[in-house]
Amino acid sequence: MKKTVVVAGAVGVIGRGVLAHFEEQDVELVALSRSQPDFPTRARHLPVDLTDRHSCEAMLAQVPEATHLVFAAYQEKPTPAELVETNLLMLKNLVEVLEAKAPHLKHVTLMQGGKAYGAHIGAFPSPAKESDPRHMPPNFYYDQEDFLRERAVGKAWSWTALRPEAVIGMAVGNPMNLLMVIAVYGTLAKALGVPMSFPGPREAYDVLYQVTDTRILASAIDWAGENEACRGEVFNITNGDYFRWSRVWPRIAAFFDVPVGEPFSLSLEQMMADKGPLWAHLTRTHGLQPYPYEKIVSWRFGDFILKTTFDNITSTIKARQHGFADCIDSEEMFIDRLQALREQRYIP
Repeated sequence: MKKTVVVAGAVGVIGRGVLAHFEEQDVELVALSRSQPDFPTRARHLPVDLTDRHSCEAMLAQVPEATHLVFAAYQEKPTPAELVETNLLMLKNLVEVLEAKAPHLKHVTLMQGGKAYGAHIGAFPSPAKESDPRHMPPNFYYDQEDFLRERAVGKAWSWTALRPEAVIGMAVGNPMNLLMVIAVYGTLAKALGVPMSFPGPREAYDVLYQVTDTRILASAIDWAGENEACRGEVFNITNGDYFRWSRVWPRIAAFFDVPVGEPFSLSLEQMMADKGPLWAHLTRTHGLQPYPYEKIVSWRFGDFILKTTFDNITSTIKARQHGFADCIDSEEMFIDRLQALREQRYIP
């Protein structure tokens, strides 16, 4: 039977990267999202509301051939308990309905991340390993993982959870996209003739950090879905290296042809709030993709990542021991991805 990959959260930075990866293979692709993808894809789009069981029943009945599910859907909520309620509901609706509608379902890949180690709360023991104990709940990753563990018992399908960090990919309008934060910040610094100072404290400039390119993550999803050794396992997936912003940031500033300046801990959310008219002018002047300023970047997410003052690193030895060896130089990746944004007219 032909492989059919269903991607939930298809218009997000992860979902878009997964679709791009499988576009090059002889597989069927199904994109689940409430909004229509605004990028070229051969995937069949189904407008599913994963919080609505009836919507899932109606839409997923159209994919009885599904063999692989990639769950990259996420809804932000104000409290940890509400995050559990909503995000667990989406996964349960999707898996339970797809399991009933698609008798050849083989594998489910669950997207997790650094929040599994408490990175959103504060400093955690690092390099973090998949065997580390959980932090005090609630944490929706734990509930989703427990659901899959219990649901998969005795079933023909299996599951794998992957834990990337700060996923870097070609996507716009996604709230957790560090690449667009950096790209738009550098573009505005150039336009205003000011240094591209690192917008966090010196401590954040010097700590160790890691990121995950969507191409690495999509390759890991493909690997996990076909490897029996990955059944019921959790893997940290990053580029395979660590870096300090103090090393990478000057190269990023050079890409935009602006001085790098010194670290200057300003609130991006506050200081960039009035830059909409400038971005509109740059869009017209340089013929950029016509995205509204308020949708192209999440400054709050940038503030969260770029003001982290503790090492945020995980061990990827488990994935390598299980056979996944893909890696990429993060410093070179930033320049490559920024160049791609320029070539596709997202930035001048």
